[in-house]
Amino acid sequence: MQAVKSILVVEDEIDLGDTVCYHLEREGYACRRAGDGQQALAELRRQPPDLIILDRMLPVLSGDDVAARLKRDPRLSTIPVIMLTAKSEESDELVGFALGADDYIRKPFSMKLLLARVAAVLRREDTSVRDRDVITIGPILLDKGRHEVTVHQTQVALTATEFRVLRELMLAGGRVLERERLIDAVLGVGVAVTNRTIDVHIAALRKKLGPASEWIQTIRGVGYAFRAPGGGEEPEA
Repeated sequence: MQAVKSILVVEDEIDLGDTVCYHLEREGYACRRAGDGQQALAELRRQPPDLIILDRMLPVLSGDDVAARLKRDPRLSTIPVIMLTAKSEESDELVGFALGADDYIRKPFSMKLLLARVAAVLRREDTSVRDRDVITIGPILLDKGRHEVTVHQTQVALTATEFRVLRELMLAGGRVLERERLIDAVLGVGVAVTNRTIDVHIAALRKKLGPASEWIQTIRGVGYAFRAPGGGEEPEA
């Protein structure tokens, strides 16, 4: 089962934002809205999406300020950004890319073009992230090639299943993974197990990670997320 990609549309023009979300949802994406830069940051910290569509000219806090703050936040810095803006000069586009935009679309625009760019950025992101052999987040380093995990530079012995669970969580970039998705990714699609199975693996993994176990956070009734301690709910499994 492939997880639905989530997109945050940051646009102060209500009709345009609603239209963009309507077309994204028709394509099978989950879409959320923010009408200004401050609201966008709050939404991003509450639940990081897979992609941000960001207008540069926003009230309260500009899109440029939002992009700059994203790149300074380790939890949010890897989220791809498509800037959607009326600033159409070449110099404006260069500024957008300098701020970390992955793509830049000028208004007015074709909805087909936007949807194609969204698909391309997400496809590129999936490929680049999945191909990484070494992932380092907080005190944990995971080396896929060596099949090794270290916590504060001390090696931790994990089972093959625990290793796959940890890698899926770290690859998610702070996003919540439902129990069903973790089961499919770690144990295989169609495997006849209960949701509690993944909880048992999470509990064993937390025990082995010691002080770093707080990075694996339980989102009650949904699943798990890999986030800095203090950024979510308390572990319960």
